[in-house]
Amino acid sequence: MADQEQQREQGHLDQIVQQLGQAEVRLAAEIKRTKAEEKNLNEHFFSDFSINLSNDAETIETAASIQQQQQMLDERSHAWQQSTAQLNTVKRLEGNPYFARIDFQEGQEHPETIYIGLGSFTDEHGKFLIYDWRAPISSIYYDGGLGKVTYQTPDGPQVVTVNLKRQFVIKNGQIETMYDTTETIGDQMLLEVLGEKSDTQMKSIVTTIQREQNQIIRDTSAELLFVQGAAGSGKTSAVLQRVAYLLYRYRGNLNASQVIMFSPNQLFSDYIGNVLPELGEQNMVQFTFYQYVTRRVPNIQVQDLFSQFEARLSPAQKKIAKLKGSLAFVKATEHYAASLEQTGMRFRDIRFQDQVFFSKQRIADIFYSYNENYHLGNRLSATKDRLLSMLNRKVESEMKAKWVQQTVEDLSEEQLRQLQQEAPGEFKDSDSEYRYYARGIVTKAFQSISTAINRNHFLNVRGQYVAFLRAVPTLLNLADFDLTAAEWDAEVDHFLTGFKARQLTMADATPYLYLYDLMTGRHGERDMRYVFIDEIQDYTPYQLAYLRISFPKAKFTLLGDLNQAIFTKADSHTLIQDTAKLFDPDKTRVVQLTRSYRSTAQVTDFTKAILKSGQQIEAFNRQGPLPTITVRASEAELVTALQAQLKINTAAKQSTAIIAKTLEQATALADALKAAGETVTLIRSENQRLAAGVIVVPSYLAKGLEFDAVIVWQANAANFHHEDERELLYTITSRAMHRLTILASPDLSPLLAAVPAELYEGK
Repeated sequence: MADQEQQREQGHLDQIVQQLGQAEVRLAAEIKRTKAEEKNLNEHFFSDFSINLSNDAETIETAASIQQQQQMLDERSHAWQQSTAQLNTVKRLEGNPYFARIDFQEGQEHPETIYIGLGSFTDEHGKFLIYDWRAPISSIYYDGGLGKVTYQTPDGPQVVTVNLKRQFVIKNGQIETMYDTTETIGDQMLLEVLGEKSDTQMKSIVTTIQREQNQIIRDTSAELLFVQGAAGSGKTSAVLQRVAYLLYRYRGNLNASQVIMFSPNQLFSDYIGNVLPELGEQNMVQFTFYQYVTRRVPNIQVQDLFSQFEARLSPAQKKIAKLKGSLAFVKATEHYAASLEQTGMRFRDIRFQDQVFFSKQRIADIFYSYNENYHLGNRLSATKDRLLSMLNRKVESEMKAKWVQQTVEDLSEEQLRQLQQEAPGEFKDSDSEYRYYARGIVTKAFQSISTAINRNHFLNVRGQYVAFLRAVPTLLNLADFDLTAAEWDAEVDHFLTGFKARQLTMADATPYLYLYDLMTGRHGERDMRYVFIDEIQDYTPYQLAYLRISFPKAKFTLLGDLNQAIFTKADSHTLIQDTAKLFDPDKTRVVQLTRSYRSTAQVTDFTKAILKSGQQIEAFNRQGPLPTITVRASEAELVTALQAQLKINTAAKQSTAIIAKTLEQATALADALKAAGETVTLIRSENQRLAAGVIVVPSYLAKGLEFDAVIVWQANAANFHHEDERELLYTITSRAMHRLTILASPDLSPLLAAVPAELYEGK
């Protein structure tokens, strides 16, 4: 019976594949025809009517003819673009047209059958043969089992009775397996997909979206959607499908350039770069927070991921970094900026030919000459207008300067000819000719001053930030952060050493930028509609507040796992409370994803046991080998054990990531393995691409990634001793999908001491 049903489904699939093939031929012909028509219209644009501007009536008729011709051209262009988009969808569907079938009934109406795929497909008469997974009707596949199911439509909630849910695994037009299920997505289907090998690029999870993930994907009302998800719970995948859903839902009103995603590092950005194009959508704007900051801080070297991770802070420096990342420091920045409306704004001289042209004192006098109704941004605009006006008035007097006279006398024949060609007409006499040349030379020379004024180069932003740091003890209570004024002043002196060398720590980069924005009255990027921030546990409240201010019109989706904080460590656990203060609580939604799909049950149970706080993490029932722990007396013996494990992984056709704590350790290990004849790729920078085969990677670059097999290198007491490194160890081990190996010499980290012996195998 099951075989007969599969044959019937294969027959239906064959028909769909045939129709897709016919549609491809038809659309290709349409594109060719409309392109030819567009080309023809372009070539004969003005030959299909005569231009007559002899009187008003003829002018109006000519304008109407041009408009009509332009409309025809636009129509052809639009038809061509539409057919191209349809053709791309058809090509995407041909090998794997759909992954689900639903039979349902709406009230007393006839039962209906629909098939769901990565895109919509209709026959020549407009009848839907495949529904896009993002269509309102498709949500019943993800949200409910059999029986009565409610789904949201543009006209409000709709109730239907679902009689059949069938899932397919189709490859190259053939049904490999199919399941009937009463669940949202049956475990069999999940096991089939999750059992696949990892890749250097993340795959779409459209076929296996779970009910709780679907809530994230289709939420359109929350101003803040906060997704706290265990490692491997599919939070990043769900959020990428959310971007695809929003672009589909608001097609015509939202485009990919109005959506921005902040990734933990460039390596991860590349890893997820294929998901949206696979779904037929353009990629959104992608930045790491470091990239976003550095593009706005020219000529200053901002601390990168490597330096941030490798930095060793004293107890006082840790407390100061916590203060600089707090919402209290945001308020201090705002209070300080407000005080600048009365006094204290720092300026630079504007210089010209090694002379002071506008002195900083003159600029300050102009700036503070405006009354209290002028806020900082308005004052700055008014000051710039005044300086430009003064600059224009100085052109006349500067034309008499000796350097100008000399420059005019030194003009070559070629330069003179050039300037004469640009002249408005004949010169009355030699004096007016000289004045024309002199004005041009001065105006061109003054361009650098004009640019300096327009680009705010007369603001002493670096000096202003130092003045702000000096004023901090008067703006907030240092005792609240267990700090003394002496500790703070010493740290400002230490900060100045690096700052004079144009270096800026990550803790200072955001306050520095925000102070500049407040000084210049910048109001953020108001066109951005959706902001997604991944791995938020490594952001400070200050950074999140700054992004909230920088994108004032956007809805935010924040996702992360507070058990995986690498940079903010223990401070990450107050992040939800701090972030909640930035948004309207009535428009905030927190979604908890506790089920981990990435790893086998054995790996998930082991990694969960590393954590102390008893977090809710539920393992998905996919079986695999127990994690292994190998301790050897020397590092040389450990390398031998590692090579033996690589043979096992390679025999199982599993990609392996060897994760070391630091870049220095990763580099030394990669060199040792290459010397021993192993083929490995060292990932030393976030700007590299993930490579196939065995990779060696430092821990801070492994965030968000997943691999078939993970080997943790040197999980010893020297590397993982402090309690605040527990989350880092959890992050490293939870990258493994199928197999986890832990290597250490000469001893094992005490952070692993509490893991029950039955959860691993000693080797």
